[in-house]
Order: sequence, then C-alpha cells, then structure tokens
Amino acid sequence: MAIELPSDLIEKERSAWAKIQAGALTVETALEVHEAIMAFAAESGESRLAVEMELKRVVRHPQPAPEAS
Repeated sequence: MAIELPSDLIEKERSAWAKIQAGALTVETALEVHEAIMAFAAESGESRLAVEMELKRVVRHPQPAPEAS
C-alpha cells in the first residue's frame, strides 16, 4: 500500500535528487530531507525506511500518467 506523502516532502526530495544528478548535493540539503522524512514518519506512524523508500520511488521512478480514452 502506498504512503500518502505530503507535497512539500516530495519537492524536497526532487530538489535533492536534481542536486545529486548534478553532483552538487550538500550535507545541509541531505540533512534537511532526512529530517523531513523522520518527522513525517513519526507523525504518520510509518517506519522511516518505508517513508524513504516510497519517497524515492515516487521521485526517481514515477508512474506514467494513464492515457485518456
């Protein structure tokens, strides 16, 4: 079952992923994303690992939009 991730967390991960790909990720950016993941996991009751895995799946492997018929 997919975890309902907040849009601000997804945007933080997208920004970090773009910086990773550009070779420009900083410790501060990585820490900001990590802390946001931990905070969301704590408030949602999900494990940190489950949240991080779902977040990476959503950002790095997005599903194509369904075709309109």
